[in-house]
Parts: sequence; C-alpha cells; structure tokens
Amino acid sequence: MSIFDKFKKKTGDLAQEHGDKAEDAIDRGAEFIDDKTGGTHTDQIEAGAEKAKDFIEDLGDDEQ
Repeated sequence: MSIFDKFKKKTGDLAQEHGDKAEDAIDRGAEFIDDKTGGTHTDQIEAGAEKAKDFIEDLGDDEQ
C-alpha cells in the first residue's frame, strides 16, 4: 500500500467519523464570510460551501 493510498484511507475514515463537524465548520465559515462581504456574494459563497460539503461527503462514501 503506497503512502497515497494510506492517506486516502485515513482521510476517508476521518470524513466518515467527523463529517458532520466538518460540514458545521464549513457552514460557520460561509456565514462569517457572507457577513464580512455584506451579503454581496451570498450565492457564490453558498455554492462554494455546498461543493465543499459534497467533497467531504464523497470522501466518506469512498470508504463504504
């Protein structure tokens, strides 16, 4: 097993175990950024947050 395979397995395990916490952090970060930009980029921020959460979810799904 290569080091990359080990890293991929570990990140997948962490995503399964702590995915909900990561998604909460993404939501809080998106809200913070939206507040700082005065809501002028809400659509882009929400889209980016959703893509980040999808990525986290996909990491966890790879291990099942």
